[in-house]
Amino acid sequence: MRPAVAFVMITVMIDSMGIGLMIPVMPDLIREVNGGDLSQAAVWGGLLATTFAVMQFLFGPVLGGLSDRFGRRPVLLTSLAVMAADYVVMALAGSIWLLLLGRVIGGITAATHATASAFMADISAPAERSKNFGLIGAGFGVGFLLGPTMGGFLAEYGTRAPFWAAAVLAASNFILGWFVLKETLRPEHARPFEWRRANPFGALKQLGNLPGVRPLLFVYFFYSVAFAVYPAVWSFFGQERFGWQPSVIGLSLALFGVAMAVVQGGIIRWALNRLGERGTVIAGHLFAIGTYIGIALIPSGLITLALTPIAAIAGVIPPALTGIMSRKVADNAQGELQGVLTSANALAMILSPLAMTATFAQFTRDGTPFYLPGAPFLLAAALMVLALGVFLFRVHRSDVTSPAP
Repeated sequence: MRPAVAFVMITVMIDSMGIGLMIPVMPDLIREVNGGDLSQAAVWGGLLATTFAVMQFLFGPVLGGLSDRFGRRPVLLTSLAVMAADYVVMALAGSIWLLLLGRVIGGITAATHATASAFMADISAPAERSKNFGLIGAGFGVGFLLGPTMGGFLAEYGTRAPFWAAAVLAASNFILGWFVLKETLRPEHARPFEWRRANPFGALKQLGNLPGVRPLLFVYFFYSVAFAVYPAVWSFFGQERFGWQPSVIGLSLALFGVAMAVVQGGIIRWALNRLGERGTVIAGHLFAIGTYIGIALIPSGLITLALTPIAAIAGVIPPALTGIMSRKVADNAQGELQGVLTSANALAMILSPLAMTATFAQFTRDGTPFYLPGAPFLLAAALMVLALGVFLFRVHRSDVTSPAP
C-alpha cells in the first residue's frame, strides 16, 4: 500500500498547489490576456481565487459522496485527468473568461482532498486514523511550499510555464496512480449517491445529527478560519509592519510550508502517542493562541520570522479532530465526512480573507485611532480561544483516545 499512499499524498500536494502556483504570474498573466492596469488585474485576481475556493466548497461533498458510491480510485484518477487537461487549457487561454472557466474546473478537481482522506480512513485502523490523516496534512504543507516557489521559478520562462509544468505533474501522477492505486472501498460499504447529501449544506445537516459531531465541526471550522490568516494578510502585514521585501515574505512562507510538512508528517504521531487526541487538540490551540498574539504584538521582525515555523505546530489540530470525527461516522460515509471538511476549509478560505483584510485595513488606514497591523492575528487568536472553549466544554473525554501507555 506504500506506493498508493505516496500517490495520494502527491495528489493532495497538487491540489494545494492550485492557487499558489498562479500567484507569481497572476498580475502579468491577467494584463496579458485582458489588458488594463495593475489595480484592475488585482480585482480579476481576487475573483479567480474566490471562484477556485467556491468550487471547492460546493464540490467537496459531491466528490466525497461519489467516492462513497463508486470508490476512491475512479474519483481520484478522473479528477487528475481532468486537472491535467484544465492546466493545458489555462496554458493556452487567450481570454480572461477562459481563465475563469479554468479556475471553475480547477476548483472542482482540487476538491479531491475529501476522497484522499477517505482513502486514508479505509486503510487505517480506527485508532490509527488521526496519525495517518497527518500524512494528508504533510502533503498539503509541501504543496503550500512548492506552489509559490515553483510558480516563481518557472515565471522566468513566461507566464504560461507554471501551467505546463502543473499539467505534466498531474498527468504523471495519473499514470502512477493507474498502476499503484487499488480500490479501498469495500463493496459492502458502498452507499447510494444522494443529491440531498451531496452538497455542503445537506451533508452538514446529515453529519450534524450524529451524536457529538456538531461541536467538533464547529471547532474545525473556526480553526480553519483562524489559520487562514496567513495567506490572507501575511504579505501585507510583513510589508506594513517590518518593510519586508517579497523575498523575505517568500522565505517566511517557505519556512511555514516546511514546518507544516514536518508537523503533520511526524510531530503529529509523537503528540498523539504522548498526549492522546484530546491533549493534542488542546496543545495545538494553545500554541496557535500564543503565536498569534506574539506575531500581533512583538515589534521585532526577526522574532516574528522565527515564530512562523512555530505557528505551524497548530497543524496538529486537523488530523486529531478528523480522527475523532472519523470514528463517529459509518464506514460508508467516510467520503461524505471528508467532503464536509473540505467544504469547511474552502468556506474558511472564502470568509477569512474578507474578515482579515478588512480588519487589517481598519487598523492601518490613514487616520485610524489605533494603529495595529497585527490586529488580524488578534482576531485569529480570539477565534482559537472560542474554538478551544467549545472543545473543552462540549466534547466529552470518552469521545477521544488517550495517550499511549
